[in-house]
Amino acid sequence: MHTITNTVIRNDSYYYNLSIPHEHVSTYGTAVRFKLGDVSDGRPNYIKPEDVEQIVKRLTPLIMGSFRTGSKLDYRAAAKSLKPKVTLLSDMLKEYLAIRDISERPVGLAVDALVAVAGDREISDYTREDVRAFLVYMQQREVKTATVRRRLNSLSAIFNYSYAELDIDKRNPFTRVIIPKEGKDVSKRGVFTTEQLVEGYGLALTSGSTVKLLMPILGETGCRLAEIVGLRVEDVDLKNEVLHIRPNSHRRLKTAGSERSLPLVGHALDAVRLVMAKANGSDWLFPQYIKEDGCYATHASNALNKWLKRDFSDLTAHSLRHTVRDRLRASEVPLEAIDQLGGWSSVGGVGSRYGQGYSVVHLRQYMDRIAIQGRKTESSSNTTV
Repeated sequence: MHTITNTVIRNDSYYYNLSIPHEHVSTYGTAVRFKLGDVSDGRPNYIKPEDVEQIVKRLTPLIMGSFRTGSKLDYRAAAKSLKPKVTLLSDMLKEYLAIRDISERPVGLAVDALVAVAGDREISDYTREDVRAFLVYMQQREVKTATVRRRLNSLSAIFNYSYAELDIDKRNPFTRVIIPKEGKDVSKRGVFTTEQLVEGYGLALTSGSTVKLLMPILGETGCRLAEIVGLRVEDVDLKNEVLHIRPNSHRRLKTAGSERSLPLVGHALDAVRLVMAKANGSDWLFPQYIKEDGCYATHASNALNKWLKRDFSDLTAHSLRHTVRDRLRASEVPLEAIDQLGGWSSVGGVGSRYGQGYSVVHLRQYMDRIAIQGRKTESSSNTTV
């Protein structure tokens, strides 16, 4: 039943319909009437009943006020300005990324997957049914449940932000989502043996390939691949044999704790020197992966992994990072130092986040414990940063 005050429905359209008080009829006529929008969903000018109700609730006092003051009011323009803003998911994604200043890729992948099954719609239109469709889509693509959980967390964050900014009083459909058989598909990531590292480093250092040189750099620093591929030449201090991992215009870092300074030891130092020599005056260590719109670390990952998977029992570049953590742990390096070296979020409690952390001198001592040594270099044991 149609119950919205001061409206009528004619020919599948809502019309604003206000009877003008008798004392103002001579000036304004007997009624104010004009079209607000279409009743049927799918028509070009469709308007939701709840939006009609909100427009009328705010428009009527404006019109009555204009009668009393004798001011001119463009009724249609006023109604249009009061119509709730249609804000698509894609619009809110752009706004969210701009404000948060975080890596676009994880959040973008989550939104792309949702749009693939539910479309790019007004942010308040998404329901739990869309969440279920999203889960089916991810399952059909055989995406690991850990990845599905990360995608859901990204979507939940966008919807929380959107609902707060747009004052939407609605439960976020992406919260408290149960993923069928979550965690049952976890498989322990493989790690490199010392023999494999020695063999791989030797091949990389004699290959003449900058892509293969990523192996000893990653394997002797524990860095994420994007952190290395996105390095600027100025981030490398060969004099003190130190690498500075910091954000730049083309590559963000995963977390605030990812920004750090690391000692270059063993074959990592050899590899960085070779890459620096190949930079040919570029500002970037790996200029082939730096484009105007960002750092194409995925391309480097694909190229490196093609070699590693073929020659090292299906191991990958990320396996090198896991291997470093295992090697440090086996050498009884303190957990806080391990987290600092790898830019991992510390699990050591609140106290672990206080103070300046370990100096590069101390970190070098720990890295020297596990280093697969390269060519002899002058000692940098007294280096401070």
